[in-house]
Amino acid sequence: MIWIFPALAGLLIVYFAMRSSRFRRFAEPVLSVLVALGLLSAFVIWLRDGGSQDAADTQPPLTQSRPVIQPEEIVLDGLQFTRNRPDTSYRVTGTVLNNSPANLTNFNLTVTLEDCPDNACKTIGEDTALILARVPAGASQTFETFFTFPNRFGIEPTAPKWSTRVSNVQGIAAP
Repeated sequence: MIWIFPALAGLLIVYFAMRSSRFRRFAEPVLSVLVALGLLSAFVIWLRDGGSQDAADTQPPLTQSRPVIQPEEIVLDGLQFTRNRPDTSYRVTGTVLNNSPANLTNFNLTVTLEDCPDNACKTIGEDTALILARVPAGASQTFETFFTFPNRFGIEPTAPKWSTRVSNVQGIAAP
């Protein structure tokens, strides 16, 4: 409710400035100096509070609120790759199983697409997606995402081979 006083004072200043040219000649320089002093003091406070922090203050504490879940503790099962529109996009569905003692919040899934006719593999592309999966410890959940690979002039892979890698796993401690 304290904002009412400055708002009322501002309205009164505008009213008197519109009604009296003598007040306007007096109010404009005084208000300009007050605004400049206010901005200068805000800048000094900002420098004193934010500028004095060193690199040690910006580092997270050693006891993390988000325990590290190892990528090996995340199991992907039943991955299905379906061609999507446009032709360079693939829809991926599957199940993620959280084998860690912490609750999973998200992870990065990197997929590499190779074309392997006659066991001579040629890499087509690699893409990474952030998977938001809120999976409790020891539980599983289905997920869906999309990956995009470079278009080789409309040539569809004849023998696609998919490789997946889980990284940047985030979680929170289980209650």
